[in-house]
Amino acid sequence: MAHPKVFQTCLERLSPDRPVLIAGPTASGKSALALAIAQAQGGVVVNADAIQVFDDWRILTARPSPGDEALATHLLYGHVPGDQAYSVGHWLKQVAPLLKPGARRPIIVGGTGLYFSALTEGLADIPPTPAEIRSAGETRLASEGLAALIGTLDKSTRDRIDLANPARVMRAWEVLQTTGRGLADWQDDTPPPLLPLTQAQPILFDAPKDWLTPRIEMRFGQMIEQGALDEARANLPDWSPSRPSAKAIGASELIAHLKGEISLQDACERATILTRQFAKRQRTWFRARMGRWARVSVPEDSYLEAPSA
Repeated sequence: MAHPKVFQTCLERLSPDRPVLIAGPTASGKSALALAIAQAQGGVVVNADAIQVFDDWRILTARPSPGDEALATHLLYGHVPGDQAYSVGHWLKQVAPLLKPGARRPIIVGGTGLYFSALTEGLADIPPTPAEIRSAGETRLASEGLAALIGTLDKSTRDRIDLANPARVMRAWEVLQTTGRGLADWQDDTPPPLLPLTQAQPILFDAPKDWLTPRIEMRFGQMIEQGALDEARANLPDWSPSRPSAKAIGASELIAHLKGEISLQDACERATILTRQFAKRQRTWFRARMGRWARVSVPEDSYLEAPSA
């Protein structure tokens, strides 16, 4: 949980009548803040994490516990089967009714930056990718590597996306192959957003690496204690690395352990390394794309900074 002063400062500065957006890297305490706001001011907690939507990995994806869900209404958590594709477009359609006049004030929280940018900046209406193109991309990625896909992208798209993220590169490649237009071009031709940033109260957790890393290292062990291995065992019969929910960090490692391929200690160490790397990518993305968001610095400063221009 983040420093109590952070929570208090946020609550003092938030209007109970306007939507709240809370973004931050994994293990930063953002979900606890969302719950605190809902309890103190009212509202519903709405998920903005691309993996927490799936129903088959509650513990491993750090979804709110049943106890937390009993304290405040939580929406769009664990409502999608693990073998079902789910995109930012699906998420926007499900969030839209929650933003209508008369709906309870949403407190939207998560670590998927693309969800927030689509919500506050708009989402291009890109045609769906045909299965044969997706399959061709996966084959090429496996045989030629990420650099081969990157090399086909237009410069504007390469400059805009996270080239170290295979999912982002694959998506850009699929869009180009499907439509003949670069992803950046589609993004520049985007309809109005559902929730402009000026109509919300955005908060970004700016968690220092030295503060966040020990929390990450501690959390995976806690997940094991809470039953993550039993959760993996329940997923084992239907396991496939191609399942959308298989992207949950630690899922492949725990499955490998259950299959006798690696020790539990190795599985935990690998998952922790992957989580640290993921948090680094999140921090980089947030800092590059969320300059207008109010920043919460924890734990040293414990205050809510004014948004930059």
